[in-house]
Amino acid sequence: MKPCSSGCACALGVPALLPRGQTGSSSKLPEFAGRFPEFALSVAEKMQAPEVLRGLRLPELDDLGQLLRSLPATALVGLGAFAAVLAYWLASRPKAVKPPCDLSRQSAEVEGLDGARRSVIGDSTQLLTHYYDDARTMYEVFRRGFNISENGPCLGFRKPKQPYQWLSYKEVSERAEALGSGLLQQGCKPSTEQFIGVFAQNRPEWIISELACYTYSMVVVPLYDTLGPGAIRYIVNTADISTVICDKPDKARVLLDHVERRETPGLRSIILMDPFERELQERGARCGVRVQAMHHVEERGRESRHVPVPPRPEDLSIVCFTSGTTGNPKGAMLTHGNVVADFSGFLKVTESQWAPTCADVHISYLPLAHMFERMVQSVVYCHGGRVGFFQGDIRLLSDDMKALRPTIFPVVPRLLNRMYDKIFSQADTSLKRWMLEFAAKRKKAEVRNGIIRNDSLWDKLFFNKIQVYEGYGQTECTAGCTFTTPGDWTSGHVGAPLPCNLIRLKDVEELNYFASKGEGEICVKGPNVFKGYLKDEEKTTEALDEEGWLHTGDIGKWLPNGTLKIIDRKKHIFKLAQGEYIAPEKIENIYIRSDPVAQIYVHGDSLQAFLVGIVVPDSEVMPGWAKKRGFDGTYAELCKNKELQRAIMEDMVRLGKESGLHSFEQVKAIYIHSDMFSVQNGLLTPTLKAKRPELRDYFKRQIEELYSSISI
Repeated sequence: MKPCSSGCACALGVPALLPRGQTGSSSKLPEFAGRFPEFALSVAEKMQAPEVLRGLRLPELDDLGQLLRSLPATALVGLGAFAAVLAYWLASRPKAVKPPCDLSRQSAEVEGLDGARRSVIGDSTQLLTHYYDDARTMYEVFRRGFNISENGPCLGFRKPKQPYQWLSYKEVSERAEALGSGLLQQGCKPSTEQFIGVFAQNRPEWIISELACYTYSMVVVPLYDTLGPGAIRYIVNTADISTVICDKPDKARVLLDHVERRETPGLRSIILMDPFERELQERGARCGVRVQAMHHVEERGRESRHVPVPPRPEDLSIVCFTSGTTGNPKGAMLTHGNVVADFSGFLKVTESQWAPTCADVHISYLPLAHMFERMVQSVVYCHGGRVGFFQGDIRLLSDDMKALRPTIFPVVPRLLNRMYDKIFSQADTSLKRWMLEFAAKRKKAEVRNGIIRNDSLWDKLFFNKIQVYEGYGQTECTAGCTFTTPGDWTSGHVGAPLPCNLIRLKDVEELNYFASKGEGEICVKGPNVFKGYLKDEEKTTEALDEEGWLHTGDIGKWLPNGTLKIIDRKKHIFKLAQGEYIAPEKIENIYIRSDPVAQIYVHGDSLQAFLVGIVVPDSEVMPGWAKKRGFDGTYAELCKNKELQRAIMEDMVRLGKESGLHSFEQVKAIYIHSDMFSVQNGLLTPTLKAKRPELRDYFKRQIEELYSSISI
């Protein structure tokens, strides 16, 4: 933001620089005015103001002094105030962040690798594998944090309306070692061939279970109920899981259902975090499964403690089954070195502006079964910070944050969109909305100038707790492969390659994207790239080519400054009846910018000549948007209003035209649906991606009606 020369922010500095207790009629004002040229010259010399005053000759200064003495007191007050404001601004004006590299050249081509680009941050052309010599595995990462924190608080949890309670690093370490020893006592092996399932919501015991596995070189396999019962059965069998640690009795019952139906014959042990009834234990015994409490396993482990068997960087640490949108989930095999390399790349990029410490606090609410959350937590543990878990109800997240006061808050785009909509929907008057929009514009202007702070007027009013970095990646590259560079706060891209990987674009001829033009499928290579899918050579071959490049399925474009922009998606493309290729996610990303639209599903197939859409309006924004256009009624009534439906589609089509969509890429009809797509109703994956086959089937009748209602 360009510093203003008048107004509330600057005026606040005036009383501090003028003599206290003096008013416009003060007898000392002429004396001050007489010294004004000297004062201004001093300010110019000290603050490096424009050269005008410093270039004045002494006779000119004398003339200026005489002129000032002849001015009325009110004019002198104004000049004095202006001088004070100028001095205050020059002394306190914010400085732009010094970036860690030339922002006009954030990545560089690697010779001999067919257009591959690397980060220019760092003093080595070698890809980064680790940041700290004493933290090359996830076991060492935690031990490092243990030592740095001097046994400080590690894992936090809370009950409703209560403050957070904390387990120390020592308590977590001792419980993990006890649990791991208990697992070994029951026949588990201290080996990367031993897979342990963890079927639980985010909570301290999840991390204790994970660390127990790492302490004895075992491998974690997260399970989550939103995958559906068929997927859980598939994972347990594919990973040969004999032991599952879960949080609630209901999940144990789901697992026992599979055993009783002889669908998971290898499952032999269920360990529960929460209390359970004896009936569950007896049911397990009848089908050959031992059901026991986690604290009992820990107690037995303490009685027969085993010496830790730490893993190596190349050893498998976790098999993260991606939910996918079609077929069975795929188990991405990630090593300790993969995870360490990925978060080390993040640390390298941000080291010039931010260094995590023991004082950092992270709130854990994104599923621990996904690598983004795992990677962020790894950064916190490595530096002895704290992780506080939400209560398990996303509706209480705001209350949890107030109690925890986190310094690190990872988010996904859909959540940011919801936050944005909610904030602006609360501006229920024209004045409030004007103030919020004006503040956002001023803050945006400041950020574009590289000025990053939280003490401006706009921060004090609105933004003091928010600063955002952006990255891009997927499970197969351990979460991230690009990250925005500190100092570059422009939007419209996802940053440059991380120092731990290379990125190359590959031709996608069917969509007219060519690497020679700086466009193509994004491919990633480096120590953060996974080893393949567990027991699935076909899918592994599709994802990893012979040279080790991961093919992401996303379409990217290199910008002139060396950053990457995501412009399309290779997967889910289809042809219309005339033969045009359609990438629906690209279209959806444009339409979602329409104010009244919360969610959008664009549908088409090779038997149809045009596209249709299913739209879920934003329940908080749409009523106000509709009222401005003359539509009244409740949210449910508005969703059925055909005229409003037409107005929403017109706004979407307008955005499509502005974004350069071809006519065949625009929807020709939409259906308004009042309920959000969600994980619970099976229309979104746990990472909040659209499950396109499920959406197609769910809205089959509405889609058929849309096509029958339009003739082109």
